[in-house]
Amino acid sequence: MLLAVAAFLGGAFPHGNLRPTPVNIWQGPHGPLILGSWLVGTALLVWAWWSLRDRVPSVRWALVTAGLWLLPMLVAPPFGSRDVYAYACQGASYAAGISPYEQGVSALPCPWLDTVSYIWRDTPAPYGPLFVVLAGAVVKATGSLTASIVLFRLLSLVGVALTAYAVPVLARRCGVPAERAVWLAVACPLVAMHLIGGPHNDALMVGALVAGLAVVASRPGRPGPLLAGGALLGVAVAVKVTALVVVPFAALAAIVGPYRIRALVRDGGWVVAGAVAVLIGVTFGGGLDFGWVGGLSQGGAAVAWTSPPTAVGQTVGYLAVLFGAHIDALPVTRGIAVVLLAVLLVWLWWRARNRDPLYHAGLALALTVALSPVVHPWYWVWPLAVLAATAALREKWYVVVAAVASFLILPDGTGLPRWSKMPGAPLMTLLVIVVAVRLVRSARAARRPAPAD
Repeated sequence: MLLAVAAFLGGAFPHGNLRPTPVNIWQGPHGPLILGSWLVGTALLVWAWWSLRDRVPSVRWALVTAGLWLLPMLVAPPFGSRDVYAYACQGASYAAGISPYEQGVSALPCPWLDTVSYIWRDTPAPYGPLFVVLAGAVVKATGSLTASIVLFRLLSLVGVALTAYAVPVLARRCGVPAERAVWLAVACPLVAMHLIGGPHNDALMVGALVAGLAVVASRPGRPGPLLAGGALLGVAVAVKVTALVVVPFAALAAIVGPYRIRALVRDGGWVVAGAVAVLIGVTFGGGLDFGWVGGLSQGGAAVAWTSPPTAVGQTVGYLAVLFGAHIDALPVTRGIAVVLLAVLLVWLWWRARNRDPLYHAGLALALTVALSPVVHPWYWVWPLAVLAATAALREKWYVVVAAVASFLILPDGTGLPRWSKMPGAPLMTLLVIVVAVRLVRSARAARRPAPAD
């Protein structure tokens, strides 16, 4: 309720804080009340989520509690992001017969163009074809910005509900306490604040992704269910292409018995076929193409230390200034991160052949987020939902990351990292170094032969 109050007083309103030099939220009307409500509300939500993670009495209790937490955000103005206005304008583009993959929203008469942030008005849509079709249907059905926001929020609620239904199924299949998995994945503060409060299409992606994994894990070796599970994964990819990294791991999870190339083709082929069929069918059925691939590169326009590759690039630039040089290291560090991600994803898949492919799918999503050029707080819901159901008792770091990320965005969408480049970027770089050293040491220790008895 405190977060909803903060949204009503200082949320991401259609025409708020869009000047070239935005007014800080703390300088506007009700500044102290907005910040106080946001800070206390976030702190209470994070504290409750964290403290009860090992004391969840039942799945039903977790779902009811999480549902009560979502209620105030369902009726609040957009919270923490202006993305929903971009959704509406991209939907208007598609409804008018113009592909949002070919032109930015400023190229046609979107009636709400002045609600979209300046840096995204001339960029192609980075979202999958299914979401573009859904956005067009929303705008065409409503013709109103307010009604469109309501429908986008309801779509996000559908995604969260699908996650809530699928997570306990996946958790039981993986031997994880279902009540704890539901608590971590659905009651996470990022879900209420950003997936619903935003609202963000990540909710639909995560819901379809977890549902697809649950179907695959429940019916390995059976063509019909595997095809259906692959189709759900295809829906996730058709909303946001990030879900694509999970498909190879789902193909491994579809195998009955030990890994064999023949078994992978026989069982995993159904998963891949279902995903590919949905993606291609929605793309051409909606009269679109694969232009979203080009739109993905536009995400790097934002610069924030929450992305480790970006933080390292910023730090290199700061160090160069000390020696009188001016270096833009971001293209280099981000490029290295892309190559590193590709190598690590292949290594993870190879490692997952005979051990926990679904758990490794969660790790793959975590790596995808960590090595992206831009990392928004709600991105961490992607790996959180999968890891909560596959490794709830094995890993805890992702819970800490989600808790910290909850404090990074103000109600009007102002990202605190933009105000804390120093010391944010150097501290993130130091964290990267520490994690890298620990991983190398852990790998070396794992390779040492066990001492003789």
